[in-house]
Amino acid sequence: MAKIIFENSGEEAELQDDSPLAQTCEEAGVPFACTEGICGTCVIEIKEGGENLTPPSQAEIDFLGECGTAKERMACQCTIKTGCVKITF
Repeated sequence: MAKIIFENSGEEAELQDDSPLAQTCEEAGVPFACTEGICGTCVIEIKEGGENLTPPSQAEIDFLGECGTAKERMACQCTIKTGCVKITF
């Protein structure tokens, strides 16, 4: 099981390995609009565990740039492979 920790609220959520973050993040209060990686509404900051996420999608690279995706990610584009990820939004 994978886990997301929301630094803002201290909430934690368990997910199956290889699960998209979108629904869990939306339930925790991350705002969403297009869910396709175009609008950037769902940008989150990765505090710990970024290595447990899938690599940035082309949509993320296009929106955030090559450098932005190290700590900033788009929740609608991320999948947690395993382990724990701590985020803030």
